[in-house]
Amino acid sequence: MYLRRHRSGSGEQTYEYWTLVKSVRTASGPRQEIVATLGKLPGLDQQVRASWEEVDALLDGPSASQQLRFGESALAEEPLWREVNVREVRVERTREFGEVYLGLALWRRLHLHTLLGELIASGKEEVPWELTASVLTVARFCGELSELGVAQRWYQRTALEDLLGVSWDKINEDRLYRGLDQLVGKKDQLTAHLLKRYESLFGVAFEFLLYDVTSTFFEGQGGGLKAAHGHSRDNRRDCKQVCIGLVVSPEGLPLAFEVFAGNRNDVTTVQEIVTLMESKYGQAKRIWVMDRGMVSQANLDFLKQRQAFYVVGTKKSELKKHQSALLDPKGWQKVRPDVEVKLIEPAEGTTRDQFILCRSAARKQKEKGMLARQEQRLLKK
Repeated sequence: MYLRRHRSGSGEQTYEYWTLVKSVRTASGPRQEIVATLGKLPGLDQQVRASWEEVDALLDGPSASQQLRFGESALAEEPLWREVNVREVRVERTREFGEVYLGLALWRRLHLHTLLGELIASGKEEVPWELTASVLTVARFCGELSELGVAQRWYQRTALEDLLGVSWDKINEDRLYRGLDQLVGKKDQLTAHLLKRYESLFGVAFEFLLYDVTSTFFEGQGGGLKAAHGHSRDNRRDCKQVCIGLVVSPEGLPLAFEVFAGNRNDVTTVQEIVTLMESKYGQAKRIWVMDRGMVSQANLDFLKQRQAFYVVGTKKSELKKHQSALLDPKGWQKVRPDVEVKLIEPAEGTTRDQFILCRSAARKQKEKGMLARQEQRLLKK
């Protein structure tokens, strides 16, 4: 997506406004679609520049008086010209700037540096834990997945040393691992803070929640007390694992997570997670979305008792009860180019759940491919 400037009027009577535009693929080729009309945004219609000395202030975000502008002082200064002998110019220690600047700006504008400064008491550490946490977070933001890689390669080739004022020789894997130990005990405070910031920025109420469970396995003797052998989603039955229950918003924002024992069944985690979310945000009429691995009659009764709505995957055996509705061509509605749905209303005077039948062209093609591969294997045998 990108911003597009528009002008209307003629002569001296002109008006400028901005729209947020995205590119979409259509049958006639790529087209631009307006996502939102933003009106006249102050600052975007001015050519502005900022000096390097103002970078630290920019990370914290613009003030109300200079919204979307980098600074007035740089505009008033006359440009300084110097003659340069290009034959004597050489490039030394190039550094990555754009990604780390954006990641650090988000970190600061979410006020995480202030929060961690209050939560983690300072001691004898040479580098404050808040700065260590910012290095870890910005590295993940930029796609660096290994703490060892951050310490040995990534940090040296970025501009974080200048932005944070922490030299590269002070960033080592031991300090980063100890930083993770400091953060894990502040999980609940960090989650609550981020949710408040998200709510204040976008005005959401977290009434639509998606819940699922995944797992991660450990090589060797790692994993702690919760590590155990269980159903391995990674096909590593030889390794111990832990299960991770994650609640996210429809936009994919993580709202809460819990770590369960590696041999914990998914269906047994639902009531614990729902109770956890209610203890944090109150017992509202939320909509929970879960796959069929979470479904049991006890869980559905539990949600009904708490006046919560749900959209869950049902067992495939339920399809036999709706065979006639599936074959009936009437009543289908297209919700996406390749997906059709039909609502099965409950009978009058009953409290039976409403069922949503789905037909997916992509799923049909996938099952055809699965059957074709199975036939080939049988023919070879």
